[in-house]
Amino acid sequence: MKQPLSVIITTFNEENNIRRVLDSVQWAEEILLIDSFSQDNTVTIARKYGATVHKRKYEGPADQKNWAIPLARHPWVLILDADEKVTAQLQTEIIAKVNDPENTYDAFWIRRQNYFLGRRIRYSGWQNDAVIRLIRRDRCRYNSKQVHEEIETAGIRVGSLSNPMEHFTFRDVTHFIDKMQRYARWSAQDYAHQTPKIGWFHLIIKPFFRFFKHFILQRGFLDGKRGFIISAIMAWGVFLRYLHLMERSIIHNKFN
Repeated sequence: MKQPLSVIITTFNEENNIRRVLDSVQWAEEILLIDSFSQDNTVTIARKYGATVHKRKYEGPADQKNWAIPLARHPWVLILDADEKVTAQLQTEIIAKVNDPENTYDAFWIRRQNYFLGRRIRYSGWQNDAVIRLIRRDRCRYNSKQVHEEIETAGIRVGSLSNPMEHFTFRDVTHFIDKMQRYARWSAQDYAHQTPKIGWFHLIIKPFFRFFKHFILQRGFLDGKRGFIISAIMAWGVFLRYLHLMERSIIHNKFN
């Protein structure tokens, strides 16, 4: 008997992306859209595709997904962002894993092929991008990190799928910068307990090394101008993280 699959997609103002991801999962038995009160046509489009829509205030990526997972009707769940796409090859592999009676894994890593400014990025630190997204509903939950949240792997068995998904991570440079600003604020929350004092090392050396890491060590130069842009913005994001941490420290000391 074929095992059904639930798909969870989290959204906020994703009318430019939502059709692509919904088209790629029409084969799933259930599609749940967890929307943070979008102000565009995201919800209207999703309902036309047959998705069940739940609206919820957004507190963070892990919190949103952990809330959504128990809503799934089926034991196996595929979790996607609106800017991702399941390829035909990945679809076939997912169906095979879900229906394999000898499958003892609780979750699976899925690699991502990332695109930026209309071209696939093969280096720049994005070449090894992978996320745990195919999970057993009753065995898996996310950690509490605000940035780069991930499924807790302690006590579960995790495998890897061979075929990647496609990830259209940034629509344009403005979207990239806006996202990095948001990540910097969230990342400051994650780092607050381990970086009580901000110095020149954090504001200069760490951003510089981030650029060097992406552009030189991870061969971003092979992605040309796009690799340089990615490396520079990633370094800027590190600078912003510590700027936010310094601001938090100043405010804390002022009122204590």
